[in-house]
Amino acid sequence: MFPELGQIALILALLLAVLLSVVPLVGSLTGREQLQAFARPLASGMFVFIAMAFGLLVHAFLTDDFSVAYVANNSNSLLPWFYKFSAVWGGHEGSLLLWILLLSAWTLAVAIFSRRLPAVMISQVLSVMGMICVGFLLFIILTSNPFDRLLPNIPADGADLNPLLQDIGLIMHPPMLYMGYVGFSVAFAFAIAALINGRLDAAWARWSRPWTTVAWAFLSVGIALGSWWAYYELGWGGWWFWDPVENASLLPWLAGTALMHSLAVTEKRGVFKTWTVLLAIIAFSLSLLGTFMVRSGVLTSVHAFASDPERGTFLLMLLAVTVIASLTLYAFRAPVVHVRSRYGSLGREIFLLLNNVLLVSATLLVGIGTLYPLVLDYLDMGKLSIGEPFFNTTFTPLAIATGLLLGAGIFSRWKKTDGGWLGRKLLWPLAISVIVTTAVVIGYGGFKPWAFAGIFTAVWVAVATFWDLSDKSRSRKGRLNGLKRQSRSYWGMVLGHLGLAMTIAGVTVVSNYGIERDVRMSPGDVATVGDYQFAFRAMGQRQGQNYTSQYGTFDVMKGGERIAVLHPEKREYSVGMRIMTEADIDAGLSRDIFVAIGEHIADGAWAIRLQYKPLIRWLWLGAVVMAIGGFFAISDRRYRIRDRAEETAATGTSPGKPLKGNAEAVS
Repeated sequence: MFPELGQIALILALLLAVLLSVVPLVGSLTGREQLQAFARPLASGMFVFIAMAFGLLVHAFLTDDFSVAYVANNSNSLLPWFYKFSAVWGGHEGSLLLWILLLSAWTLAVAIFSRRLPAVMISQVLSVMGMICVGFLLFIILTSNPFDRLLPNIPADGADLNPLLQDIGLIMHPPMLYMGYVGFSVAFAFAIAALINGRLDAAWARWSRPWTTVAWAFLSVGIALGSWWAYYELGWGGWWFWDPVENASLLPWLAGTALMHSLAVTEKRGVFKTWTVLLAIIAFSLSLLGTFMVRSGVLTSVHAFASDPERGTFLLMLLAVTVIASLTLYAFRAPVVHVRSRYGSLGREIFLLLNNVLLVSATLLVGIGTLYPLVLDYLDMGKLSIGEPFFNTTFTPLAIATGLLLGAGIFSRWKKTDGGWLGRKLLWPLAISVIVTTAVVIGYGGFKPWAFAGIFTAVWVAVATFWDLSDKSRSRKGRLNGLKRQSRSYWGMVLGHLGLAMTIAGVTVVSNYGIERDVRMSPGDVATVGDYQFAFRAMGQRQGQNYTSQYGTFDVMKGGERIAVLHPEKREYSVGMRIMTEADIDAGLSRDIFVAIGEHIADGAWAIRLQYKPLIRWLWLGAVVMAIGGFFAISDRRYRIRDRAEETAATGTSPGKPLKGNAEAVS
């Protein structure tokens, strides 16, 4: 009975999504306020029914309803309850339902928190989001229904959740990642609504910017969680493998970073309008591309779901319709926007534009390296493997150049910056960065060109950020008062840049100065990695809730003193008899010590992986700091909802009336 209710809830949600796509849009184009008023109730009703369907699927997992095919394929009665809950999005159908739930939640959030925006604009934004919901609801109902029954042959127990996914990382990683993916639909919807109205002005950028920043922050956390999960769960000790599905999440993050900064320029100076709209379309299109890659069967990956060509065809059609329709509208409407603002060759606008170019170039390189082999394979033109050397060689210089421009751009001024003044301003931060970088490189044991460049970039961004903060905090009433006067948006920028510096530092140091050894060890053996000694004491066994484990005991010593005892495992799961590696890590802010057990060789000997990972935690902590900066920035009071009268004055139109004409740039 409950699964059938879930199917009915999805169908009702589809009907409401269709109405949301049509009714408010017609009302906005014809000026009929009574039709526009349906937008918010329809968005709320759609969310309620989708949430009901998701809740019923959760109920099926927690009650071990193996008559539901999706539950039988992804759960088991021995599975702990919290893994049963996370198993809801552990496969294709459930992860797609989670995606749709979050999409409807974003739609509801826009309906709730945009009550003071012009009725025409919000009606069109919600209609566009309704259209996106229609596409994904059709997809799940027609090709990926999570409530399909296994009748009359109901299995006594389930096939179990993939052991790789029985981890806290799975509980947190997909929802955070999807919040970022789906969040870019809001920026896309605002961009399409602005194109329809021709209102590409500062007010539009101000409305779009908080939503874009929130989506970017969630995506940053989601990518960091995925990297952290891969690091300790796969047993390899790596944090990024340039896996196609990993790249699928990196692509919208890069485009979203460019979009976020371009919106800042559009809001502040009224320039880059058409470029900003195009970035909004690109960011959401790349989110859809990632969905297609993961759920179409074109990839074989730890992260990938599904292998049904029908699903891939449907998603490809949805992606094509979205991209073609939005770019067609862009081609007709974007040229009517005129910009009157001017800026000098060293103005802040130029630095932000150059960084946008670098970010988009990085997006193109990652996209080509990821998709080109897939296209060749699909066309039967041979197989080509593009791996880590290509991505590292092409992506690293762009990342360093972006950081260097960022540090210099912090000191520039809007409109026009005097070159001599800027050079003098950069002199001391540059000298400090060189000295600190040299000290760090010597401390880690030697000069390496790329290591020096990466560390210098990280230090340069951090020093420039602190130097700018020091300049802005000067006050007759003291530094503390000067710091208090800074806006939350500015503090968000500071945290974002410092987080980026931390991530660059972590990536550079661990990539260039990390040490890894694969050794053969028996109990009683000692191996050395850098300054650390690993003593293999013994092997033992223990019983988990749904697995048995063989675990090793390793004493980690430095300078003759024991600093940690680690217990890496080899787990054999009861259902499916699958064997998994569980590494053990002595984590610290300055370094990780990593031990993983490989295959049993003979005579009590095991293949052991030993690793020393300096500063690896910085790359994940940096992503978290960047996300905190994003959340802090959107709390700035200029993004708080204005009174309707103020918003009306800002947009030059009365609430509920169609917006006409072209927006003028804010000088």
